[in-house]
Amino acid sequence: MIEIAQLTKTFTKDGTRIEVLRGIDCAISRGESVAILGASGTGKTTLLQILGALDHPTSGGVFFDGADIFAWDEARRAEFRNKKIGFVFQFHHLLPEFTALENVAMPALVGGVAKRDAYQRAEIVLTEVGLGDRLTHKPGELSGGEQQRVAIARAIMMNPDVILADEPTGNLDSGTGGKIQDLLLALGKAQNTTLIVVTHNRLLADGMSRILNLADGRICDV
Repeated sequence: MIEIAQLTKTFTKDGTRIEVLRGIDCAISRGESVAILGASGTGKTTLLQILGALDHPTSGGVFFDGADIFAWDEARRAEFRNKKIGFVFQFHHLLPEFTALENVAMPALVGGVAKRDAYQRAEIVLTEVGLGDRLTHKPGELSGGEQQRVAIARAIMMNPDVILADEPTGNLDSGTGGKIQDLLLALGKAQNTTLIVVTHNRLLADGMSRILNLADGRICDV
């Protein structure tokens, strides 16, 4: 489903060239749950952002069902992000002035879905993640775990083929983090969604079907 071919990413800072990713080759199948481990600063988040078409590689390609997503124009990549990719971050990035229902409905509204249909779908998804009684609550009225559940509901709102999660339990206590891990895995299995998680949490990684280690700009199976 996803093929990464000779992917590189280089930054220049204060005249110094920094190679973050150095020719990564990897293939990820539909329905896999994959953890990406690595020390801080090794480029895990950079790799995830490139996979989600939020950033561009310096060279190499990312192929989704055989199509190079960086051969597309930005409008097509934006549509790809909206319809095919769900993002979950360590800090949920919910809009504080909107309710849980409004936050979750946002991807559908951006994608042109009618408001009534978007809200109906958002209510269903929030119920699936255990927040059917929190529809009208704003983020500030929810616990950290509940906020992350709203973020997960938003990520699956469009029935994406891939969920990309960057330290989804990193800002939570171990008990709440474990529940979020279980929820992600259950949702991925139920919808045959590919789950790719960047994490420092070995327990979270061990729950995935596959672990990749990123070190020295390269990746390998653990």
